[in-house]
Amino acid sequence: MSNLLRSFIEVARDSHFPIQNLPFGVFRAGEGAARVGVAIGEFVLDLSVLEERGLLRFPELQDRRVFSEGALNSFMALGQSAWQRTRSTLQHLLASDTPDLRDDATLREQAFHKQSEVTMQLPARIGDYTDFYSSYHHAHNVGTMLRGPENALMPNWKWLPVGYHGRSSSIVPSGTDVRRPHGQIKPPDADAPIFGPTRSLDYELEMAFFVGPGNDLGQPIPIGHAHEHIFGMVLMNDWSARDVQGWEYQPLGPFLAKNFCTSISPWVVMLEALEPFRRPAPHQDPEPLPYLRPVENATYDIQLEARLQTSTMAEPHVITRSNFQNLYWSMAQQLAHHTVGGCNLQPGDLLASGTISGPTEDSRGCMLELTWRGANPLSLPNGETRKWLDDGDTLSITGWCEGEGYCVGFGEVSGRVLPA
Repeated sequence: MSNLLRSFIEVARDSHFPIQNLPFGVFRAGEGAARVGVAIGEFVLDLSVLEERGLLRFPELQDRRVFSEGALNSFMALGQSAWQRTRSTLQHLLASDTPDLRDDATLREQAFHKQSEVTMQLPARIGDYTDFYSSYHHAHNVGTMLRGPENALMPNWKWLPVGYHGRSSSIVPSGTDVRRPHGQIKPPDADAPIFGPTRSLDYELEMAFFVGPGNDLGQPIPIGHAHEHIFGMVLMNDWSARDVQGWEYQPLGPFLAKNFCTSISPWVVMLEALEPFRRPAPHQDPEPLPYLRPVENATYDIQLEARLQTSTMAEPHVITRSNFQNLYWSMAQQLAHHTVGGCNLQPGDLLASGTISGPTEDSRGCMLELTWRGANPLSLPNGETRKWLDDGDTLSITGWCEGEGYCVGFGEVSGRVLPA
């Protein structure tokens, strides 16, 4: 679709949701059942209404009522052709010169809801969740803190996308409060650990993608076909208890330090909407093994910000400015590596990037890096300082791609810290 495409719905120039985007999500209006919608400007378009009217009937949907369900899993499972056909049909129906919706007042009344008047749900039933560690600058900074700059990266880091399996049951939609977790903590001068609430609560600026059709057990997804299995992307905050993590992570990695809460944004932006913002991926040295060598190694120019608002601040303050291009390992490489041993991914599985940090101090994607493990507290405009997140703090992450006369955005993911 042309970038000059216009909708009959008025969309502000700085809106994240022009007709060039049309991200999918799951919402609930009042006491009604959850169903699938797309965001357009300030509105949600209820796809279950269009489905009922027969405006979304074509072979790719296999005559299934996937938009009346309370999750996107069934639609994700149908594959790339169904996603693209649906999105192009919606762009046609929402275009300024298409009368079907524009001129039917009754249908518009049924199909459109103000975003401010609905409750967003998780986009999918997330069966499994994997978090990677794919930003070179983040990995190098953390490694430098632990082992010094000469041994910052572990020997395997540039050979494979390092990751761990997270906890899907504690993934929550944006706006959900985050309870400060308890855990074992070993103070540096103590002989034994203590138990109590974390004193080092952190955020992690990340992005994640949902798996589409997936693969059968024992059948890897070749890297050249990875894009066919990436339904779309969301923003993510992988809340972390750093003091708990420091004691528990050896030898098997994160556990209680990560499983208490992970927040994601509610709108899933399709790769097709991001296509105008595709960019060459960073050069990889050494060259990856053959199964990780993409035909075209690409990334996306997605600007990212993290904003902190304490309980005494009137407005949030930007503390991180980064970009999705700062990832060393691509989504295609993450997916190909995840399945190369035969692991079966399923519709609605979530794969996350890991903290996305850049080369500058203000592009560091977590408090661990921004304050260098608490040694250099962050100064805020109201005179407060932070080594870590305090109770009452609200942390929000946003992301967008800047086009000519429009932007394709992700909205935001936010959460407020509650006391233990």
